[in-house]
Amino acid sequence: MADLFGVLVIGLVAGSLGGLLGIGGGIVLIPFLRFCIGLSPAYAAGTCVVAVFCTTLSGSYRHYRLGHVNVKSVLPVIAAGVVATTIFSFVFPWMAERGRWLDLGTGLVFTLISARMIIAGICELRGSGAAPPTDTNQVRGSLGHKLAIGTAGGVLPGLLGIGTGGIMVPAFTLVLKAPIKAAIGCSLTCFAANALVSSMFKYTQGYVDLAVAGPACVGTLAGAYLGATLNRRFPSAGLKMMFGTVFAYVSLKFILSFGGVRI
Repeated sequence: MADLFGVLVIGLVAGSLGGLLGIGGGIVLIPFLRFCIGLSPAYAAGTCVVAVFCTTLSGSYRHYRLGHVNVKSVLPVIAAGVVATTIFSFVFPWMAERGRWLDLGTGLVFTLISARMIIAGICELRGSGAAPPTDTNQVRGSLGHKLAIGTAGGVLPGLLGIGTGGIMVPAFTLVLKAPIKAAIGCSLTCFAANALVSSMFKYTQGYVDLAVAGPACVGTLAGAYLGATLNRRFPSAGLKMMFGTVFAYVSLKFILSFGGVRI
């Protein structure tokens, strides 16, 4: 009972972080499920992505109500992500035991992403960044860019059951020139579709612990709504710096896991 209460609380924290920053919250959930609850890596990933779906569903709905999501403008991203998640979900049973090199590559990519977001936040605080677009939820950019971002964002949920906020939020802001709050809301919306597909595959493949996933989902649903609500109180520059700082930690965790070091 104590463990399940802990899952509920951690789910609340993960959901709040996800709703606030446009990520799934797996960076909080997976370490807890693996090292505190004692799930295997494959079960931790499968169970986590079910809870992450709740985070993204709740958070994206709240961002939509706040006017941060233009669904029509991200439909190509959603479609490409669903296709990529489906394809790479078939590889999950094999890849679940062989993610070492992918961890290293992900960590290196996240390092660049986090540094870029922190720098962008600092520049905006100093007034040297580009002026934000006048529309608050439009995601511009070419169809090719959107399909590429959606495809990249769909790989990790299918392949390892982890989130794509580290890919989509910076891609939306830096490539598609979306405002940061629109990037966060649209990232959650796209990831919700990916997480749904990934969850269905992980469940049918037998990698979901429903007894743990239940309280985790309750916590993430409530937390994501809270985080998305708090989002409107944070300035754009602060969100960029917060996002970059969180993923600096995530990147370090990925890189060190390649050498068997846990933090």
